[in-house]
Amino acid sequence: MKQTMPAAEAATRADAPSGEAPLDMMRRARHALSDEARAAAIARQHAAGKLGARERIALLVDPGSFQEFGAFVEPKRSTADTESLQAPADGVITGYAKVDGRAVCVASFDYTVLGGSNGRVGGHKIDRLVEAALENGHPVVLLLDGGGHRIQEGLDSAHFAEGSRFFQSIVRISGWVPVVAAVMGPGFAGPSNFAAVSDFVVMVRGTSTMGVAGPALVRAGTGEDFDNDSLGGAQVQVDRNGLADLAAEDDRHAIGLVRRYLSYLPSNAGLPAPVLACADPPGRREEALLTLVPENSRRAYDVRKVIAAIADLDSVFEIRPTYAKNIVVCLARFGGRPVGIIANQPMQLAGTLDVPACEKAAHFVSMCDAFGLPLIYLIDVPGFLLGGAAERSGLARRSARMIYELGQATVTRISVVLRKGYGLGYIAMCGGRSFDADLCVAWPTAEICAMSVEGAVDVAYRRQVAAAEDPGAKRAELIARFRGQLGALNAASDFGIDDVIDPRDTRALIVATLERCGPRKQFARFPNRRHGISPV
Repeated sequence: MKQTMPAAEAATRADAPSGEAPLDMMRRARHALSDEARAAAIARQHAAGKLGARERIALLVDPGSFQEFGAFVEPKRSTADTESLQAPADGVITGYAKVDGRAVCVASFDYTVLGGSNGRVGGHKIDRLVEAALENGHPVVLLLDGGGHRIQEGLDSAHFAEGSRFFQSIVRISGWVPVVAAVMGPGFAGPSNFAAVSDFVVMVRGTSTMGVAGPALVRAGTGEDFDNDSLGGAQVQVDRNGLADLAAEDDRHAIGLVRRYLSYLPSNAGLPAPVLACADPPGRREEALLTLVPENSRRAYDVRKVIAAIADLDSVFEIRPTYAKNIVVCLARFGGRPVGIIANQPMQLAGTLDVPACEKAAHFVSMCDAFGLPLIYLIDVPGFLLGGAAERSGLARRSARMIYELGQATVTRISVVLRKGYGLGYIAMCGGRSFDADLCVAWPTAEICAMSVEGAVDVAYRRQVAAAEDPGAKRAELIARFRGQLGALNAASDFGIDDVIDPRDTRALIVATLERCGPRKQFARFPNRRHGISPV
């Protein structure tokens, strides 16, 4: 089989002066890989509303900090279909850099090289990157823009039989270092698989897609006809399916979101989370907290206003805001310390928990516990969703993962009952003594009980109501009597919670609790097991 000269070397030798020094040859070869030397390809990226792979890295990392490896590799050329392939850096730029002064491992897939397809040699570069992250405890950032496995190489068992070490490696580093993916272009198949095992995923509206397979393969396999956006665009995969966490407006916005997410987390699970200087007084009291939560439990309010009022000013970073809107999960800071907040959202389904909400919360709790971020629960939950649709969704089992992840957590836990704390939903939201909360308090507006009062009366007292001279009045009397037993002071009377507090003192109490508690509970109550079994 004929041998093909590497593209960078061929470009260099074509106009290389006779007797050129090796150092100059290396410089010319490196220049051939640069955006300046590939201006037409970069212009096509810009015309599509995207940045080049190297431009994205430059935006992500601290200036001058990127140290590339594998720049001069070439694709595997072992078959008739691959012998003429030209793929600078094999389509993926890999290296080490710093983000806000902290080391990271970065891979940026280059759509201008064979559509950003993943080749065998490029895969080995990714493997080396992940191994370095494991060894040195550095976050991994994947900037994805491409068409999955390279077809010319994939249709060859000698190439594909070894499979991919990436997924084994990524499981090994999961929970050890943050793994972040930004899908910034076509992302069907391979890039979606990479993103699926990442902790945090950003898409770009209008240019990025995600999914198991693209429209052509779907059409061939099922006969269904989709365009890219209707099959796997951001509106589908962020807003409806929750496959990605956030949608950005463009590449610059996406990279800004990646940088902000990393700012809340330690470089690895062996280090403390970064604490920032905080000018917001720990004892700041917001008068608005007295009226934000209506006493009438049937009236809705936006729990995000409560979060903004108690957290450090401008520190709240919401995750999956457009998916499972009945629960809010966000990163924030209290006294400069990063935390994770889980809050029921009465504006959507009255804050009732369904499968999407439970899975959203469970993943978030898992991530926070992995990296030592305390968990703060703001409770206003009428329970789990009822009815046939809920049963068909497998809620009884799938909701258990929310409880399972909380039960595994060893970080500081704080729960505040804002209003409703009903049934198993109250327990799943870390209510009372359920999961050894380091602080469990209630606002005066709290109502805590095992189930809806109206439903309980209709089930347990239906005969008394039916036998009464005035059934309606009897039912109302029973409901009023039981409601009189649900209040916050009654909950505190038997030491089911620590205290009933003035809402304006919530921030100060949270900051004080974070200051007095260690980063993790010292005595984890787990037997000597190998692997807990998740409900799903």
